[in-house]
Amino acid sequence: MSNVLRLVIVDPDDASRDALKSSLLSIESVWLEAECSRYSFFTDVVEQTNPDIAFIALDSDPEKALDLVVKLHETAPDCGILVASSSTDGNLILRAMRAEVKEFLPQPLKFEDLVAALDRVKRQRFDGSDPQSRGSSVVAVAGATGGVGATSLAVNLGCWLATDPANTVVLVDLDLCLGDADVYLDVIPDYTLADVSQDITRLDFTLLKRSLMKHDSGLYLLPRPIQLEDIELIKPDDVSRVIGLLKATFTHVIIDTSKSYSALDMVALSMANDVLLTTQLDLPCLRNIVRLMMSFGEINGLKDKIKVVVNRVGRDASQISLKKAEESIGAEIFWQLPNDYRVMIEVQNNGVPLIEHAPKAAITQQIAELGIALFGRGSRSGDEDSKESAGRGWRNLWPAKAKE
Repeated sequence: MSNVLRLVIVDPDDASRDALKSSLLSIESVWLEAECSRYSFFTDVVEQTNPDIAFIALDSDPEKALDLVVKLHETAPDCGILVASSSTDGNLILRAMRAEVKEFLPQPLKFEDLVAALDRVKRQRFDGSDPQSRGSSVVAVAGATGGVGATSLAVNLGCWLATDPANTVVLVDLDLCLGDADVYLDVIPDYTLADVSQDITRLDFTLLKRSLMKHDSGLYLLPRPIQLEDIELIKPDDVSRVIGLLKATFTHVIIDTSKSYSALDMVALSMANDVLLTTQLDLPCLRNIVRLMMSFGEINGLKDKIKVVVNRVGRDASQISLKKAEESIGAEIFWQLPNDYRVMIEVQNNGVPLIEHAPKAAITQQIAELGIALFGRGSRSGDEDSKESAGRGWRNLWPAKAKE
């Protein structure tokens, strides 16, 4: 459980404590070690469990609760402290801040506020340590145009990551009109993003997870709507809330965006840590990348997230060279994926991911290498073997460099 926060709570109010416990139990990145109903016993609970975080509800007795905060700083200095209160008294908030609590949360507690606070504490606590022990990684996979293999990349990268039991991975199909991630995985969804959006006001992770399909590889999928008229039900705020909840509970969130770069897509791009802009070595695709880069440059921080991935390299001799492509787009090509038409047609028509159908194929190995480049060498067990076979099966592009 190196990537899980161990947490203990104290709240003398049974109703609010049960509500908090229910929320925490729905977050897979949190392990609830113990709950306590009396401030006077809580120091002993912390001493016995040695948690990462102590959560203290102040409202039952603010004076005793703040005294407890001070005492915990003395007896358990490595334990992060979160407090919650319905009070708007500035003096109480100031005293809590002076007691060096990590977060002061308003009550009644909103689930997204709790998730965001835990995410901030997690990033602070694991700063500089193993990347797999930090917060969730969000990757948006976009295309320079349709048909360049963005969905295939998103699906197969997600399945590769999910085969490691240390990872929890979810794929969101944000191509609301023509998305086909469910087809690539040969699953028939019971719920879609439209269903989730209709329940957005009462959405928590328990409800959200019931809406996800789980593939045999371990990858979870949130599909696009079935009916075209349901697309209008999904708003940018809905997408933001869904991604926020997924970030709190999965180690990796992969988002397959549409090619329209709609308001929903832009929410996903803004929330992503990395954007894999997928293209081919032809003039229309490269011109689109130039246009997109110009637009992304107007959005604070977005252009820095872009990583250009060239798909189907070596398809034919008439392709534009990698060097010329870099000169044309004014950016370095981050990664290259080889052309393997036969294998890709087989996996698409059979609804089976590459990691299951052709684990030793060059395209599979290069997607594995891409995963290592993005998430670190601990992103999947056995990556040493994967990297070695990738070098034999295809030109070893680590990192990808332009070649004629």
